[in-house]
Amino acid sequence: MYNKSNHFISNHQTGKFYQYFLILLLSTLFLSGSSFAKSKLSEENVLRATLKNGLRVVIVRDALAPVVTTEINYLVGSNEAPKGFPGTAHALEHMMFRGSKGLSADQLADITAAMGGDFNADTRQTVTQFFFTVPSEDLDLALHIESIRMRNLLCTDSLWKNERGAIEQEVAQDLSNPEYVFFKKLLAAMFKGTPYAHDALGTRPSFNKTTGSLLKKFHDTWYAPNNAILVIVGDVQPNSALDEVKKLFEEIPSKKLPERPEVNLEPVSVDTLKLKTDLPYGLAIISFRMPGSNSPDYAAAQILSDVLSNQRGELYSKLVPTGKALYAGFEYDDLPQSGMGFALAVFPKGADSKSLVNELQSILNGEIKKGLSEDLVAAEKRHELSDAEFQKNSVSGLASVWSEALAVEGRKSPNDDLKMLEKVNVNDVDRVAKRYLDPAHAIYAVLTPQSSGKPISRKGFGGSESFAPKNPKAVALPLWADKAIGRLKVPGSVVNPVVSVLPNGLKLIVQHETVSNTVSVYGRIKNNSDLEAPKGQDGVSGVLDQLFSYGSKTLDRISFQKALDDIGADESAGTSFSVNVLANHFEKGVQLLADNELNPGLPEHAFNIIRQQTAATVAGELKSPDYLAGRSLIAGLYPKEDPVQRQTTPQTVSSLTLKDVKSYYEKVYRPDLTTIVVIGDISPDSAKNVIEKYFGNWKAEGAKPVTELPPVPLNKSSVSAVPDKSRVQDKVTLAETLKLTRSNPEYYALQLGNHVLGGAFYATRFYKDLRENSGLVYYVASSFGVGKTRSTYEVNYGCDPPNVSKARVIIERDLRQMQTSPVTHHELKQAKAMLMREIPLSESSLGSIAGGLLSRSLEGLPLNEPTIAAKKYLSLNADDVMKAFKKWVRPSDFVQVTQGPTPQ
Repeated sequence: MYNKSNHFISNHQTGKFYQYFLILLLSTLFLSGSSFAKSKLSEENVLRATLKNGLRVVIVRDALAPVVTTEINYLVGSNEAPKGFPGTAHALEHMMFRGSKGLSADQLADITAAMGGDFNADTRQTVTQFFFTVPSEDLDLALHIESIRMRNLLCTDSLWKNERGAIEQEVAQDLSNPEYVFFKKLLAAMFKGTPYAHDALGTRPSFNKTTGSLLKKFHDTWYAPNNAILVIVGDVQPNSALDEVKKLFEEIPSKKLPERPEVNLEPVSVDTLKLKTDLPYGLAIISFRMPGSNSPDYAAAQILSDVLSNQRGELYSKLVPTGKALYAGFEYDDLPQSGMGFALAVFPKGADSKSLVNELQSILNGEIKKGLSEDLVAAEKRHELSDAEFQKNSVSGLASVWSEALAVEGRKSPNDDLKMLEKVNVNDVDRVAKRYLDPAHAIYAVLTPQSSGKPISRKGFGGSESFAPKNPKAVALPLWADKAIGRLKVPGSVVNPVVSVLPNGLKLIVQHETVSNTVSVYGRIKNNSDLEAPKGQDGVSGVLDQLFSYGSKTLDRISFQKALDDIGADESAGTSFSVNVLANHFEKGVQLLADNELNPGLPEHAFNIIRQQTAATVAGELKSPDYLAGRSLIAGLYPKEDPVQRQTTPQTVSSLTLKDVKSYYEKVYRPDLTTIVVIGDISPDSAKNVIEKYFGNWKAEGAKPVTELPPVPLNKSSVSAVPDKSRVQDKVTLAETLKLTRSNPEYYALQLGNHVLGGAFYATRFYKDLRENSGLVYYVASSFGVGKTRSTYEVNYGCDPPNVSKARVIIERDLRQMQTSPVTHHELKQAKAMLMREIPLSESSLGSIAGGLLSRSLEGLPLNEPTIAAKKYLSLNADDVMKAFKKWVRPSDFVQVTQGPTPQ
């Protein structure tokens, strides 16, 4: 659960073809969860206090939804780990879920599950954080839990022995990620001889030496009120919330804290790292040591990073539109006393990575020599200010912003960063670029894609004996939790959209919100390329997606990006499209979105480059382990002639013409298959007027294309193993097709039962049996994917190769028990409580509200489906669940696909 980042790239119009890669890369590479945008808040919404024991408390009122996030930040991380035990802080983070005096692990699991199951923790070099997002009425429960865990922790050797198996599975999972292995090597080289030289994960040898007493000592030393900052954000009355905090925390004694290790940085020596990756494309990276958040150069370094990543900038413009790279940009992340910056380029398998690294360096040298663009500096400052306003649109996101500013950066408020950013000018940015982007102190890296072996398939599954204990009995909850958890009622919803249909068939949904001075537009066209792409043109949808970044018929790529930069907007076009903009720029943002979506430029020179790049990328993808694992799953689940068996190849992409792309656009992009959601500070009438003005003339030609896949027969059991040389842990998928469809009323009984099986950490059967009691896996998840015409049931887990079969035996046993024995009253009540609380939690950000409205509209469901579903869940009983699982789930018919070492 340690955190490497919550960061996402600050590009404003990145092509969707590579976005999933960028998420993976940036979630692996960067050190902290720092967000470039800091929330600018009125202090009248903020209550601050320092208790007599030194606990600092910040309470921010945000009335977006009846939800609250608590985030307690302990100012201790891997920096303070004892010598020889680099994962101590991470191990203790895990043990915080193993129980305390007055709150057992089972009680903690049941309470957190019933509150909605939205909790997590992370450990970094300088901080360890614990988060809860719960309905506002459950604030006292979250505070009770954190106060008890601050006071004491059990940390016995027996409890640690159980948890050690799970944390070692986490180590194996991360060591199976080549980008993480690169990250570890880079840290060691960049920060040699300092506490920053290792991350928080830890190692198996150190965990084998770790004892319960060592962990307890670490807790007793560092987990103190005077070494913590408690941030509370949400729909609460600040003074009442503070009273509750004082009642629960103020009597916890403060502690004398030890001296912290010093960070004495040595000059970075030039180095080159060469690694293999299981990604279908490679990475060329130049890394620099950058200023930390304590540095006066910090704000200028942030703007420098933004400017270098702007798609009007030299890095992107000289590499991507010219066909030299699939993506190029710059990223920067920080620790208090230092940071790292990355110039990076993505290349297809077989490309000349050495030349690409040289090109990256040449571009950076040129930028330093001539100076950065004053226009781009101003543009990125506008984006920072816009992004700051958007931070208010998520309760948990706002809590993270405040925690980052206070606990990691040492600020008084996120506004401190904004004030620094506002003062930055182009001279500051040029000075920082010259000082820090020094090739004499850079670390170069190339990650080269490697092929996987061919999948090995066999029919059937050879099971083994089960080591799982029987499901434990329900535990009695503490008095302070019992009554609150027992509440089973359909929660009220804050979502009350206004719906209309334009004359051209476009459906418009408007949700008025005033939590920030922003408006977001999200659109989606119902489509299915497996059904709509003509035979022999597989890959046409991906090529079209990338062409949208080249602007419109009236504004070329540079001019279009300039128009977005001028209003600080983020925009993307395609079958899923969006624009996020300050409210006063709403009409201009919609105008640009519509211009890009309805009149894409589709320039021939860009098409030729994208076609070539895509063909090269697909060639690598066809041999990548992730792709082969996905294909193995499809092959096991669906008939050979099913549309999902279609495959994009270098040949199908290379044969495409621009005419093919335009024809596909005309067929797929139509208003009568489109839904648009507008959410933010704008009235429904005003929103409709603007949307109709720019999207109202969009016309559909011909009959609607078919977008729903045909029904499929039930699959047969099979087992496939996809070799992956980079992994030391297996990634396992068990899946099967179902005859169930979304209109079947037993859908709700299956979902209720799935909340008994998984989804709430130690409180559910899979987690108890596979992780808590046996340590066989690090994670396990189960889900029903139910559609109009076809459905699947899927279980995913990660484990060491010897545990693959053991874990599957337990999963099948638990599923059969669901079919033959009613779930307990306690489990049923807990699952219902979780589902009830998921409703307000799903409305805790404007993005999640909009996403829910959009999905329900396109699926043909009522927009108030969550409330309808809640009433159905409350009416169900244990027999309903048992009958549904017996009727629809087939434990012996799973298609099993493993990715990694050969299972034993």
